[in-house]
This record gives sequence, structure tokens and C-alpha cells, in this order.
Amino acid sequence: MNMGEKLRIELGGEFKPAPQFKRLYYIYFLLVTLFAILWWYLPLLFFAPFGLKAVITLPILAILIFTAYWISKYYDTMVYKLTKDEIVWRRGVWFKKTGIVPYNRITNIDIGQGPISRMLGIASLKIQTAGYSGASSGFGSPAEIKIEGVEQFEELRDLIMEFIKGKKPVAVETYEEENIDLKILDELVKIRKLLEKPEKNDWNI
Repeated sequence: MNMGEKLRIELGGEFKPAPQFKRLYYIYFLLVTLFAILWWYLPLLFFAPFGLKAVITLPILAILIFTAYWISKYYDTMVYKLTKDEIVWRRGVWFKKTGIVPYNRITNIDIGQGPISRMLGIASLKIQTAGYSGASSGFGSPAEIKIEGVEQFEELRDLIMEFIKGKKPVAVETYEEENIDLKILDELVKIRKLLEKPEKNDWNI
């Protein structure tokens, strides 16, 4: 990655993970195949009867081909978009998922980069939010999204932070609109005035 190159993301324009991200998935796929399958499959291939080898080989081969095909298709569906107010993402081969995260809900942005991602020159931005239940969080828990496979991840994080600056936090808006402490105080003052009001005596003494 050329550190002097500017981040090429237009406001309202869609962008995808870097091509290295698909390569990262294939590397993971290869490692899983080597360490989860081949260590026991190779002895089986040499010593097991032909019928047993065929019964085991065909399903494994079908799963491997399907997974390799899915990785490519899944990468093609991954899309992100930055607007002036929010981050929009969508993905999914057979089951489409879409999410929206407003900037004024974002509380933290972390950069995640494993050893293989570091070699490929990419990283992911993990965006944490407070109290937002959107398409990506259906149970009221804080929504989180990942912008994955980014080459200029630090520049993208700084860009998002620029959008966040000047945005009024939701917690502040809620506090100003519904200040519960002030409401309670107001009610107590009213009760005190009622108690201090002299009672009218109907008896003539």
C-alpha cells in the first residue's frame, strides 16, 4: 500500500473491501483444509478400501468446491457506503443483510489486523455503537459492524471520525429533551407549595 496515496472514497458512493480480502478468505480456507481434513484423510486415502474412500471423498470434495465458490460470491456482495449522516452496509449471497449506523451513535472505532492481514496490507475497522437497535442488532444490544478488508484503514478511520465530529451525541439529545431530574424536582416543588398552603377553616370561633 502506498501511504502517500489518498483515500478514494466519495461521499454517498459505494466501496468494497480490497481484493486482498478475498485472498485472505482463501488462505483461511486452505489452512482449515490442511489442518482439519488432510491430516486424517491422507492415511485413509492410502489404506482404506475403495468403497469407503469414495463415500468419504465425494462429500468432502463437494463441500470444498462449494466453499470456494461461496467465498468469491460473498466477496462480490460486500458493499459499504458513507453518507453525511450514517454508514450503510450490505452483504449476503442467499440471505441478504443490510445495516445502517448513524454517526451520532458511534462510540468507538478499533482497528483489527491479524498476522496474515498484516502481510496482505489490509485491516478491519470495528465500529461500536451505543444503544442502537438496527438491522444488525435485533435484540436491543449495541450494534457493531465491521468494515473489512481496508487497505488505508487509518485514513478511513480518520475520515469517519471527521464525520462524527460536530454530531450531537444521542445521549445529550435525550438528556436535554427529557431531563428526569428536573421533572422530579418540579413535582416536589409543587407538592411543597400545596402542603404549605394554609387550610381553610369553616368553623367560626
